[in-house]
Formats: sequence, C-alpha cells, structure tokens
Amino acid sequence: MKKLVSLFVMLLLPLMASAANYQEGTHYTIVSEQATKKPEVREFFSFYCPHCFKFSPFMTSVKKQLPAGVKFEFNHVDFLRGASQVMQETLSKAVVVAEQMDMETKLMGALFNYIHVQRAVFTSEKDIRNVFVLNGADGEKFDKLMKSFGVNSQVKQMKKKQSYYAKSGGLTGVPAVIVNGRYKIENAGLDKNNFEADYNNLVKYLLTLD
Repeated sequence: MKKLVSLFVMLLLPLMASAANYQEGTHYTIVSEQATKKPEVREFFSFYCPHCFKFSPFMTSVKKQLPAGVKFEFNHVDFLRGASQVMQETLSKAVVVAEQMDMETKLMGALFNYIHVQRAVFTSEKDIRNVFVLNGADGEKFDKLMKSFGVNSQVKQMKKKQSYYAKSGGLTGVPAVIVNGRYKIENAGLDKNNFEADYNNLVKYLLTLD
C-alpha cells in the first residue's frame, strides 16, 4: 500500500511543482470577480483570425485532455474589423449548429479552411450551408437548426459573454482562453520549450481555484 501511495505522489510531483510556480500576472490574469458555477474552459475565437486558425488544432488537443466533468465552450466573436458583421454573427450560429450536429471538429475545421486555405469569402448563409453539406452534414437539419430558438439563445449567450469580458478588459483580442469564467491564460508566461504540457498543467491548476 505504501508503495502505491509513493508511486501516486511521484506521478503528481511534476504537476505540483508546476502549480507552485504559476503566478497571477505572469501565467494568468483574473478577469472577473466571480467564477462560473460549473468548471469550464472557454475559448474566444473568430474564423477570420489567422492566429485562431493556427491555434485551433492545439485547442482540440487541450479539449481532449480536460478532466472529466469540465466543459469546453467555443465562443465565436463578432468584433473583427474588415469582416462582415452579418457574416460574423452567422458564423457564430454555425458554431452552435456544428455542436448540435456533434460534428464541431470537422465542420469548424472546414470553415477555417474555407477562409485561410481556400482563400474564399463567405457572402451568405448559403455559403456556410454548402461547406457543411460538402463535409457530410444534413442540409435540411442545418436549415432547421439555424432558425431554432435554442441555437439563437446560445448565440445570444456568446454575445453576452463577449460583451462582458470586453467591457471588463479581459477580452482585448483572440484567441483568448478563460478558465472558470475568471482566469485568463497568458501564453507569454508559459514554457516555450514545453508549451503544450505547461498549458495543460496550467488549465488543470486554474480549474482547482475558487
């Protein structure tokens, strides 16, 4: 029994050592007085943002490594200059629809590629629908969900979160990741030689804070 306990402690030591070194103002910033009722990791991003496009595969990896019971929330923003306001809002709806279809990884990747790889321009909801259908989604289901009360309600919540953190100074650009609604991750403070492991350890550490 003692050997098992010792082994468990040894496995925890790297995370414990890292956690001891995480500091407010260097590795994370407090952007809200209150935390969310349930643990969550929320990524603010835009399909029009090239940094978000490059960061997307990494965030998929982060999502897969989250502890059980922690929800990952995609929060598409609509404040990028040079992009159509209408299309930004429509793409926010498309994110929720992709999640409702349980195809978010594939469909969101296709939307990113449409803009940054194919160098194409979304001009209407029909363009987004075509991307969905070409990637295996049901067109009729897409139409129904885009008009649904549930999807529109979720998009309003996205907008509400965006506005809240923008006003508080916690959201000044994208991509931005906020843990438990309170702690914004500061990428510049993380270990460049071991970025992914350090990032995941920081996320897990922040999830334990009040």
